[in-house]
Amino acid sequence: MRNIVFHPDTDSIGTRNQATRDEWLEKTLLGIRAGTTILDAGAGELQYKKFCSHLAYVSQDFCQYDGVGDKRSNQHSRWDTSRIDIVSDITAIPREDESFGAIMCVEVLEHVPDPVATIKELSRLLEKGGWLIITAPFCSLTHQSPFHFCDGFNRYFYEKHLEEMGFEIRDISTNGNFFEYMAQEIRRIPWMADYYCGRQLSFREKALLLMVKQMLAKFGSKDRGSDEMLCLGHHVLARKL
Repeated sequence: MRNIVFHPDTDSIGTRNQATRDEWLEKTLLGIRAGTTILDAGAGELQYKKFCSHLAYVSQDFCQYDGVGDKRSNQHSRWDTSRIDIVSDITAIPREDESFGAIMCVEVLEHVPDPVATIKELSRLLEKGGWLIITAPFCSLTHQSPFHFCDGFNRYFYEKHLEEMGFEIRDISTNGNFFEYMAQEIRRIPWMADYYCGRQLSFREKALLLMVKQMLAKFGSKDRGSDEMLCLGHHVLARKL
C-alpha cells in the first residue's frame, strides 16, 4: 500500500461533539444575568452546574436511569443522580408557573417519550422574558436504553414548536456538519467490530479508516453548508415573550 500523507485535521475531525457543545453552553450561560434562578431539566449527573456558579441553580431529573439500563447498546455503567433537587417526570415538574428565569435542557429531548409536552412544561415554568436553552442531537445512536425514544431533531422542529409556544428564537447554532458526523461514526468502527463481530481490525482495515478520515477532514475544511443536510446537533437559545 502506498505511503499516506495525512491532512493536519485528520486526528481531530469527528472528536469535538461534546467540546463544541460545552463551549457554546458556557458562553450562553455566562450571558444570563447573575442571580437568575435556573432549572437544569433532565440534569443527570449535573455536569453543567459548573457553568452556573453565578446563577441560582436547581436540578431536576426522573432518576430512573442507573447507568446499566436494559444492558443493551451504549450505557454508562455507572450513573449517579443522588444530588438531584427535584425528582419528577419532566412533563410534570412540581413547581408553580413562572418559577424560573432561565431553563436549560441539555441532550435530554431524545430521552423523553413526548418532547413537545416537555417543552410545554418548561414553558409553563419559565417567566416571561426568561431564557430557554436547549441542545439535542440531530441524529444519534441508541444510548441509555430503554430511555431513548428519538434519534434527534432538526432546526425545523424548534422553529415550529417554540414559535407556536410564544418563544422568540435568538440563536440556533449547528454543531459540526456532514463530514464531522461521518468522521465521528467512522471512529466507532473498531469498537463496533470488536463488540458486535468479535474481531479486531487488520492493519489494512485501519489504514483504510485513516484514509477515509483524511478525506473527510479535507472536505470538512472546505465545507460550505453541509450542516443543512446532517450535523451532530443543534444548540438553541430562545426567549419567552
